Amino acid sequence: MRIGVIGNNTASLQTRRLAYEVGKEIAKGGGILICGGLGGVMEAACQGTRDAGGMTVGILPGSSSKEANPYVSIPIVTGFSHGRNIIVVRSSEAIIAIEGSYGTLSEIAFALILDIPVIGLNTWLPHREGHESPPLIAAKDPEEAVRLAIDSISSQKKSLE
Repeated sequence: MRIGVIGNNTASLQTRRLAYEVGKEIAKGGGILICGGLGGVMEAACQGTRDAGGMTVGILPGSSSKEANPYVSIPIVTGFSHGRNIIVVRSSEAIIAIEGSYGTLSEIAFALILDIPVIGLNTWLPHREGHESPPLIAAKDPEEAVRLAIDSISSQKKSLE
């Protein structure tokens, strides 16, 4: 299972702790973490995954693998800047959004357009007056976020059988 983790490149200690626990849970659940490969939420999630023996993939915005955080197992160099957000989303079977700014919001939008499940921890809840709210699933903690991601991926696979 490929689970994307998205969020800010800079993050508070509390947010980094959430991301670290999400990363650990992904590894414990047998998933591969996909992210933007930089700092903040991405680095903390990668560290949690690696500390628990898991695999991480960083889809990097620049043109050097050296920009990857030290916990990225496989750096993918794109040179696409923010355009790499669509690659993060397309490479994931479910997305966990942890807080985040406009880059995170763009990734949430791509995922919703592509029917990729989005689980949120303290993140954007997009709503437009007169429109149905998008199916973003709010989680109360890292364990629930990863469980919901895994359940969503399993449900998708069963519906394809």
